[in-house]
Amino acid sequence: MKSADRKAATAAYKERKTAPGIYVVRCIPTGDQWVGRAPDLATIQNRIWFSLAQGAQPQRALQAAWTTHGAESFVFEEVERLEDEETLAYVRDGILKERLAHWCATLGAKAI
Repeated sequence: MKSADRKAATAAYKERKTAPGIYVVRCIPTGDQWVGRAPDLATIQNRIWFSLAQGAQPQRALQAAWTTHGAESFVFEEVERLEDEETLAYVRDGILKERLAHWCATLGAKAI
């Protein structure tokens, strides 16, 4: 890749819109659910699946279920997407924390 192409790709990545929100990871065989929040829903599944595949997921119950049942037994679903607003990061983080607590209570799920 040439230098100009690399710079253009980097600039395009930095300018892309992110979609913060709440997601759920479900284990199909057990019915267990884990809810998390992310500043960018487009990239979080890859991060979680990678940490699980490496055995490095901090949520031990999720890691144990992954190890027992395997990747094919899990689904990732977007539960709620925050409106595309120009909000400050700390305000958006507070909203995500509130929505995470709501979805954990609603689904009876554990937080990631």
